[in-house]
Amino acid sequence: MNWYDTVFEVIDMRSFSNLWYWIALAVLWSSVSHYVLGVPFDMILRARREKEGEAMVDLQDMVRISVNRILYIAEVSGTWVLLFGSACVTALGLMAVLYDFEFAQAVLLLLGPLGILALLSLKTSRKIHAEGDAGEILVRRLMRHRFVTQMIGVFSIFVTAMFGMYQNLYVGVVSF
Repeated sequence: MNWYDTVFEVIDMRSFSNLWYWIALAVLWSSVSHYVLGVPFDMILRARREKEGEAMVDLQDMVRISVNRILYIAEVSGTWVLLFGSACVTALGLMAVLYDFEFAQAVLLLLGPLGILALLSLKTSRKIHAEGDAGEILVRRLMRHRFVTQMIGVFSIFVTAMFGMYQNLYVGVVSF
C-alpha cells in the first residue's frame, strides 16, 4: 500500500464527509448573512447607532444603489435567470434523487436555499423601492431581512447536517 492509498483510506473524499464541504457551507451562510441586500451589516449597525448623520446617509445611498441594481437585473433578465435557475435546480434534483448522486445532493443543499433567498431579496427590494423607506424604517426592514436570512441559513445548515450524517452512516453501513 502506498502513501496515496493510505491518505485516501484515512480521509474520505465523498462530499458530506469532506471537511472542505462543511467549511464552504459555513462561509457561504456567513457571507450571505453579513451582506444584507449587498450592504455590509456593520454599515447598518453604524447607521442604527447614529440614527441621523453621515452613516445614515451612506446607508441610504448604498441601499438605494443595491435595490436599484437588484430591480434592474430582475426587470431586464429576471425571466431568463428564473428559467435557467429552475432548470439547474431541476437537473440537480433529478440527479440527487433519482440517480442518488452524492455530489448533486451536496450542491443542491448548498444552492437550493439560495434561490429562496434570492426571491426574498427581490421582494424586500421591491418593498423598499415602493415605500421609499429611509431612516429608522429602512434599518428595521434590513434587520428583519437579515433575521429571516439567518433563519433560512440555520434551517439549511440543520437539514444539510442531518442529511449528511444520514448519508455518512448509510454509506458506512453499506460499505461493510
